[in-house]
Parts: sequence; structure tokens; C-alpha cells
Amino acid sequence: MSTQPEPAFRHGQVPRTGVLLVNLGTPEAPTAPALRRYLGQFLSDSRVVEIPRLLWKPILHGIILRVRPRKSAAKYASIWTSDGSPLRVWTEKQTKLLQGFLGEMGHQVLVRHAMRYGEPAIGKALSALKVEGATRILVVPLYPQYSGATTASVMDEVFAWGRETRLLPELRHINRFHDDPGYLDALAKSVRRHWQENGTGGKLVMSFHGMPRRTLDLGDPYHCECLKTGRLLAERLGLSADQYVVTFQSRFGKAKWLEPYTEPTLHALAKAGTERVDVICPGFVSDCIETLEEIAMEGQAAFLGSGGKTFHYIPCLNDQLDWMRALGQLVEQHLQGWPTRQEQLPSADTLSRQRDRALATGAKD
Repeated sequence: MSTQPEPAFRHGQVPRTGVLLVNLGTPEAPTAPALRRYLGQFLSDSRVVEIPRLLWKPILHGIILRVRPRKSAAKYASIWTSDGSPLRVWTEKQTKLLQGFLGEMGHQVLVRHAMRYGEPAIGKALSALKVEGATRILVVPLYPQYSGATTASVMDEVFAWGRETRLLPELRHINRFHDDPGYLDALAKSVRRHWQENGTGGKLVMSFHGMPRRTLDLGDPYHCECLKTGRLLAERLGLSADQYVVTFQSRFGKAKWLEPYTEPTLHALAKAGTERVDVICPGFVSDCIETLEEIAMEGQAAFLGSGGKTFHYIPCLNDQLDWMRALGQLVEQHLQGWPTRQEQLPSADTLSRQRDRALATGAKD
């Protein structure tokens, strides 16, 4: 095993604490070649596709990566902005806002972001934090509900970087925040704002990203945490059991996935006489292809095409201040014990004097 070169040591550099926000990722452009690269990395992750490699690789490279990139590129093109991918735009804004919120709370930390698939890569971001002097790093996967395919996959990349790093920083990570009061309050306020602007009525659909049913059977807590988030959000909104439904989207392949499925549920609600639905995606903190295209476009078409009258998509938390404040408080909890406040940090002069004393002591010995 070889390790990458360490950053040049600088005398007097104050040890820093880094916070690394990690989101799923995005292609570089809404084109078939960019999607082929992105999907190739994403679908090669054994945490995402739990099929033996010998069986999966011929399917992935022989069929899926020949057909799906072109179709996916068209979907990305429909939601692409002048600033690029919505997921990238929102993650960058969250990074800057969190830096500001933590600074106002008195924490002197470096806040950066990375993507599990695509750029900026996790390993590169961690190495860059080390160059900036970070000796302690908190990794924050932006997945409220824990899953092996998401949070654990992020940490796989962190550990892979660690295997190639000689001088490891202290590392922590946040596993989940599906029942965090600040996160739930931000979701509830988002729904209430939407109702104030658009009125209420119909049913609230809470759509989470789907996972194969076997993941639940194998002990993944994701399904249970999604249901808990839905229940706690409904309680905050004062909804009875018949006023909301938790569903799962983004089904892929022929295997059984977590149910009920989002699009069939929208069809069924419309056919049963439900005239209006409001759809929110609590498992995503940033709007992306799964929310803007799959729900706001395809979901709307499914509901209205089956006889529904009114479809509303409630945007993700994105850069809402209630959410950013909650994220700041969540990060602060996990920074406990690390010297992140100005008065806790040694000055460059103090470090220089300590070095000089150590050198003098060494010379005498």
C-alpha cells in the first residue's frame, strides 16, 4: 500500500477544524457522455447495487450504460439551470451559509463540500482540508435517514482515503438526523408556508427515495427512519393518519422495493376522487433530479392524467434559513469537545514559542 505525500509542514500553522458536507453527486453536464461517466461510478458502487460483481458488470456495461445515459441526459436537461445542476448549486449555497452560521455561533471552522459521485470528490476535499491546516474533520452526509447505500457509502470513501493517508486527522461523522427537532421544525415550517400561500386541502404525500425491499430484511434501518420522519412531521402539522401518506419513489429494476410506490399511489389517489395532493420529499435536503423531474414533472403528470385536479410540489429545504440554522445546531452538537472557538485556539505566536522551546530543549538533551 502506498500513501499520498503529506502537505508541506508550516511552522506556526494553527490547527483547524473542518466540516465536510457530502451530497450524492451530479453529472458535470446534461449530456450522454457525462451521464455515462456519472452512472458508471454510481452504479458500480457495491453499496448501491448489491448484486455479485461477476453478474452485474456485464449488465451494467453491456446494457445499462449503453441505453440509460441518453434517456437520463434528457431528464437532467429539463431541470438544468444557467448555474448548472440544481443539486450542486444548492449544496454550494448550503456550504457558504453554514460557514456563516457557525461563525456567528462563535466557531472558527472550515466548511467545505464534496460529492459521493462526481466532483468535488470526497478524497480530494479531505486532502484540501488538510492543506488548509485541518487536523480534525467532521463529515456530514446530507442524508437525514441512514442507509447502507448512502451514509455508509460516504464513509467507505472516507475510509478509502484514510488508507492512503499517512497522517490521519481526527475524524467524526453524523450518521443520521431523521428525528432531529430542528430538521423536523424546518420541514413543518416549509409546509405551513406553502399552505399559507396556496391554501390547504387534499392529501399530503411524503415521498422518500426507494430502496430494494431486501435491504429492510437484511437490517437496514432506512425504511423505519423514513416512517418515523413522516410520523413526526405529521404530528407537528396536526395531521391525522388519513390526511397524509408516506411513499417511496425511484424504483429501478424488477425486484420488489419498499412500498407503497409513489407514482402508483398518485394514480390511485386521483382515481379514488382525491382532487388535490401536496407532495414533499423529506429525504432530500436539496432539490435535484429526483424531486424536480421525477416528482414535480412526472408525478404531476401521473396525478393529473388519472383525474386529479390540483398538484403542488413543495420544494426541498435548500437554503431556507430555518433549515440552515438547524444544520448549524446539528453540526455544533457533533463538534463538542473540539477546540473550535477563537479563545480555544492557540495563536501562531504561541505555537512559535512552543516550537522554539522544544528545539532548545532538544539541543540541550
